[in-house]
Amino acid sequence: MTTVGIVTGAGRGMGEACARRLADTVDVLLLVDRDAPGAEAVAADLDSGGGRAHAEAFAADITDRAALAGLAERVAELGTLRSVAHAAGISPTMADWRRVFQVDLIGTALLAEALRPLATEGTAHVYFSSMSHLLMGVDHPDPAIVEALDDPLREDFLDRIREAVGPGIEESNLAYPWAKYGVARFARKEAVRLGPVGARVCSLAPGIIDTPQGRQEAAQHPVMQQLVDATPLRRTGRSEEVADVVAFMLSDGASFLNGVDILVDGGVCAAVRDQ
Repeated sequence: MTTVGIVTGAGRGMGEACARRLADTVDVLLLVDRDAPGAEAVAADLDSGGGRAHAEAFAADITDRAALAGLAERVAELGTLRSVAHAAGISPTMADWRRVFQVDLIGTALLAEALRPLATEGTAHVYFSSMSHLLMGVDHPDPAIVEALDDPLREDFLDRIREAVGPGIEESNLAYPWAKYGVARFARKEAVRLGPVGARVCSLAPGIIDTPQGRQEAAQHPVMQQLVDATPLRRTGRSEEVADVVAFMLSDGASFLNGVDILVDGGVCAAVRDQ
């Protein structure tokens, strides 16, 4: 049986770190990214390193249903889906509020929809959420917001979430934590859907991690340095540290870990929220 793994956003940052960490855990590793040259460079480097997996770049936009259908077809051609590390996403400075929702939440739901028929005993997924929704204090949101977030593939989703949250959602800085909260909720629901076939789904909430995307956000939002200063470990995280947690979550060693959002933030949420 050939085992297949998928890493999205694999061309750089935390996605690349996940690809490098997971290269010895499956037989074939598909590196999914809109940036085809970036994914190809990582795949070539992994293949030259003599690891277990054959790394294969797969150019795709995770908001493109047709591209994701092609990804699912490629997995089925290769073997059995074993693991999915869904790190692809955008941050507030990268797009307007609609695009933030389209990539971060709708894209997650589209990926899950495409891969759902391939789930089997031992398949595991990790979707990247964010600590931002925890810092925002989204514990008991308005039921109208929850109802909208829990159906991200409805054609009128963006209109419904704007109506539920209000016009403030048009600020990307507010859209982002709501989208990531939606990802965490979606992971829980997907865990319930896939559990009967023996597959698992969790989400992972990174804190402030030293990546190109993170540095871009920090340059425009001084509050991020305040959060670093408040972090008990007094530093940003490294992509490799996140990838290590993802690898465990996808491993057989985490075979009873399911339907939860794992926070990897150096303790900053504990420091800020509990004061």
